[in-house]
Amino acid sequence: GSLARAVDDDMASSEANAAPAAKRHKLVGCKNFVRNNPKSDLFTMRKFHHVEFWCRDATTTAARFAVGLGMQLVAKSDLTTGNARYASYVLQSNDLRFVFSAPYDVPEGEENDDARSSMFEKSGVLRHDPSFMRTFCERHGLAVRAVCLLVDDAAAACLSSMNRGGRSPAFSSAHNDSTNYITFDYNATNYNATTSCDWCARVSEVELYGDVVLRYYSFHAGEKNAKPKTFLPGYADVPLEPPHTTPLTYGLQRLDHAVGNVPNLLETVDYITAMTGMHEFAEFTAEDVGTVDSGLNSMVLANNDEMILLPVNEPTFGTKRKSQIQTYLECNNGAGLQHLALKSDDVFATVREMRKHGGGRGGFEFQKPASADYYANLKARVGEDALTERQFKEVEELGLLVDRDDQGVLVQIFTKPLGDRPTVFIEIIQRIGCLREVKSADANAPPRIEQAGGCGGFGKGNFSELFKSIENYERTLKM
Repeated sequence: GSLARAVDDDMASSEANAAPAAKRHKLVGCKNFVRNNPKSDLFTMRKFHHVEFWCRDATTTAARFAVGLGMQLVAKSDLTTGNARYASYVLQSNDLRFVFSAPYDVPEGEENDDARSSMFEKSGVLRHDPSFMRTFCERHGLAVRAVCLLVDDAAAACLSSMNRGGRSPAFSSAHNDSTNYITFDYNATNYNATTSCDWCARVSEVELYGDVVLRYYSFHAGEKNAKPKTFLPGYADVPLEPPHTTPLTYGLQRLDHAVGNVPNLLETVDYITAMTGMHEFAEFTAEDVGTVDSGLNSMVLANNDEMILLPVNEPTFGTKRKSQIQTYLECNNGAGLQHLALKSDDVFATVREMRKHGGGRGGFEFQKPASADYYANLKARVGEDALTERQFKEVEELGLLVDRDDQGVLVQIFTKPLGDRPTVFIEIIQRIGCLREVKSADANAPPRIEQAGGCGGFGKGNFSELFKSIENYERTLKM
């Protein structure tokens, strides 16, 4: 099809032109950093599409996240849909999607490539390797395997990344014998990986850091102008029970940013920016955000419209206590995704609902609130006009943190680790201000109002309080 030819043309063009030398970044600190958006994306990145966790029991883990975060089960791929290699469940709240996948015990003799390819062509699911999934879970515990972006064409995006230094994962779930992407063709009798793409979905993957992959997803409506399924082909939609009820939600809207911890910040940032074209949005050093006990260095990467935000942290050394980032790297056995910031339009209502299910009632625990001095000095630090009087009271009542930059206000709170290890956790945020007018693609349609990405910053003024709460939590661990 024409799309396949476009991919081939893109590959030929990329090979004909040598990739430009990767930019070498350096830390200058928050005070010296000057924000600039060069609009340098190598391909169009629309938004976060989903995040996939790998775990040992997908049913139980998905159920806990559904209760803890207020997310509805909307799609599944397991034995009931013909997937005999792993179970996978999709939760959704508005534009936020989490996927939880766990391997089945595959009978001996069925781990070979021929048997695996036959099964995937019949069921149309991502090509997760059950053996590697088990190794991943042994190495990292409950952890994020994939951060997925919605792009215009996953095949072209992958080729663009690979031609500029992107690395193909050793156990990619989106790879076949001839291409670095897979195509799920809705017109076919099965979901064979093909280069033609009329009415289809495409998926590809490149390494991000550690065992985490950056996944690209695209949907192609074709001449039918058809709508995509709730999730990927091979996943069955899960209807609401009872019918016509309202989907479960505590008000979470979308993924705001996904934060990684790595041993070497600059090396990782150089790699990600080279293979995607993302630019630096913000940065912090230990002098900006640390405590007397521990610290970190951090850079935030963003796409052109700055709605996809990927902060990356590294540990600093020479402090009284081991950096919390170093603790993560040791407990995770290497680099990985540290936390996911989930955006709500009413953080107070969302946190109230979440707290109803904490304390051993199936949900998640929050870190302990900040000190009394923090709340006593809050108005003086962020300004009395940052929030309403009622909101300031709710901030202290719910143990929230507030920060402000030159553009807007950020309200945030952090959970304790989600699993057995002190690794991945969740941040709940609300951004206030930074509204802008965006022209519609339709010349006859009125412009829409949207909030600028990263409005209110990333809680620089709260880092010391966050560090103290995490340090206090780590003191309870006999490590």
